[in-house]
Amino acid sequence: MKKKILVLCTGNSCRSQMAHGFLRKYANAETAIYSAGIQTDGVNPRVIETMQEIDIDVSKHTSNNVAEYTHLNFDFILSLCDTAKERCPYFSPGATRFHFNVFDPYGTKGTSEEIAEVFRSVRDDINEYCKEFAAAYLR
Repeated sequence: MKKKILVLCTGNSCRSQMAHGFLRKYANAETAIYSAGIQTDGVNPRVIETMQEIDIDVSKHTSNNVAEYTHLNFDFILSLCDTAKERCPYFSPGATRFHFNVFDPYGTKGTSEEIAEVFRSVRDDINEYCKEFAAAYLR
């Protein structure tokens, strides 16, 4: 049976896009992965660059609002920030919900290299979380 996962954060621009890419890498081919935000801010170009550094292409991802998916029944809903967890509309009553509050790199200030390091750190945290999640629930 095909599993459906929704990854959720505030703007669907950074964290959920990274998690979507990692879950696609670690999940079996039978898994359908969606990502969304409470609002849509567009996919952050730094996320695309940061993921390309490790050969994961998220350049074709789109920024979607969670309301687009309320008609779907998910097996898992993963929130990656407290705001998304608190403001997520209730749907998919059979879904198992997980929460992992990750720093949002969106508004990071500093030199180009300092900003890149913050994005890499967030990417690496999300990578570990997704790898562990996939090993526990998607094999």
